[in-house]
Amino acid sequence: MKIYTLHKKQNLPISKEEAWKFLSDPKNLKTITPDYMGFNILSGADRDMFSGQIIQYIVTPVLGIKTKWVTEITHVVDKEYFVDEQRFGPYALWHHKHFIHEIEGGVEMEDIIDYKLPMGVLGQLAHPILVKPKLEEIFNYRQKKLIELFGEYQK
Repeated sequence: MKIYTLHKKQNLPISKEEAWKFLSDPKNLKTITPDYMGFNILSGADRDMFSGQIIQYIVTPVLGIKTKWVTEITHVVDKEYFVDEQRFGPYALWHHKHFIHEIEGGVEMEDIIDYKLPMGVLGQLAHPILVKPKLEEIFNYRQKKLIELFGEYQK
């Protein structure tokens, strides 16, 4: 059983409050997700984030195949971090930690995603060819989009 980790950090020139307000609102996921993924929230994003919140999405990650993704917000510490875990979707395991750290002149956002692919050895073979590059592409898009929205961090 192979568990992979994706670890990303980004600095932005905004306050911790502004970062939290944007990142903890599930409706903003559509803004920072590439259009080709067909990201659409079906339910669960109608109130402020809370532990136990279930959010249902449709995404089209590969080959135009629509996939339902259900996540649960399992942990929330206001303006510090939150964790979402997949309950139903394309991964055998998806555990995504979002941290916000105050730094000089802004915030550092940190994402740590631990994930496991389905289909055993086939999933492991697909990881370096398909899955890892796609996740890198999505998070690189997010970084660029966040710079467009909030500006580039200058120390």
